[in-house]
Amino acid sequence: MTLASTRKPGRRLPLYGWLTADAISLLGTRVSMIAIPWLVLITTGSPTRTGLVAFAEITPMVLLKAFGGPVVDRVGARRLAITADALSCLVVGTIPVLHHAGALSFGVLLGLVAIAGALRGPGDAASTALVPALVERAEVPYERATGLSSAIERGATMVGAAIAGGLVSTIGAADAVAVDAASFGLCALVLVATTGSLETTPAQLSQPSGAETVTEPETSSYAAQLREGWDFLRRDAVLMSLCVMVAVTNLLDLAWSAVLLPVWAHDSGAGVGAVGLVFSVWGGASMLGSVVAATYGTRLPRFATYLVAFLVTGLPRFVLFALGVPLWAILAMCVVGGASSGFLNPVLGAVQFERIPREMVGRVTALSSALCWSLMPVGGVLGGVLVSRIGLSPALLVVGLGYFAATMAPALFPSFRGMSRREPAPTRETVAA
Repeated sequence: MTLASTRKPGRRLPLYGWLTADAISLLGTRVSMIAIPWLVLITTGSPTRTGLVAFAEITPMVLLKAFGGPVVDRVGARRLAITADALSCLVVGTIPVLHHAGALSFGVLLGLVAIAGALRGPGDAASTALVPALVERAEVPYERATGLSSAIERGATMVGAAIAGGLVSTIGAADAVAVDAASFGLCALVLVATTGSLETTPAQLSQPSGAETVTEPETSSYAAQLREGWDFLRRDAVLMSLCVMVAVTNLLDLAWSAVLLPVWAHDSGAGVGAVGLVFSVWGGASMLGSVVAATYGTRLPRFATYLVAFLVTGLPRFVLFALGVPLWAILAMCVVGGASSGFLNPVLGAVQFERIPREMVGRVTALSSALCWSLMPVGGVLGGVLVSRIGLSPALLVVGLGYFAATMAPALFPSFRGMSRREPAPTRETVAA
């Protein structure tokens, strides 16, 4: 055995730790994704209020993610991710405590989920900004790392949804939220234990271990750094086009997951267990798709893969729910659509990290992620209004047709063709040289 091979496990420990922490956090988030809307729906009976909870959480998350990019680059991705997780544990844990104390009014719940969203924004941005350093240290392709991350995200959806359905049915929605709180605390501990080797100076935290340190000028203000990140993003036609399209699909996905699906389960009598089952089957199939993408993604044409995956994972889902088909048919659709969706995030992640200069990863990924999430606060409200005004089935069809139009638009715009593979983005020092 060579010396280089004996070092491999140690070099990959931060990547494995990051993936593990991500899995833990996502498991808890998937539980609250079902538990909180169900709590509001059964206590108020209002689809509109259910949508308002999603609005209250996602609005501050998007805003702070957008404006927090320079904080990631200055303070350090690892440090900020750990801090956000620790504080999220306290905030989310307050929900079940107040519920048992009889003090959890709808207004208080809105405030708590807003604070949780405000913490999640910069926390997610910081976690994403660690990827180039993790990939460089582990010596793996971007498709491999982003594919594994996507597989874990989808797997967490599968397991977390199943856990959520069981917990909400047995101990109640409010107590199920405590699982999410615990997951944030455990996530912070795992990051502390496994990613210490990435901790150097704040300016280096978002950079790969082998890259030269790029120090921002002393006179570079926060606003200047934020503007620099935005200027880069808006001038990159590929990244900007992807952000706009994903923003629309995220809006419609949230209308489905936060309102349309829970209302379907409630009105049809399928119950919260069916919600968990749908998410679980979808997540499991998507995890398998992500594993395939991580293994063979470098051999697939990116643009064609992206387009076909969206075609399969989009409109059919909404049509079957609108037609009121049996649950077994919906679950069969979840297998096919979920597997296709597993190919999307590996493509998106690889394109993004190949195009962004390493010293700008924090602010640009934060801005692009915020742009992708920018319409999501309206998603829950849109779903609630549509159901209240035109009924569940017409609402599903309207959202589904909108999804189809947004996801097939890339076939008409040349900018999306620039998704083909390229060398990872250089640092500005490399460009200057």
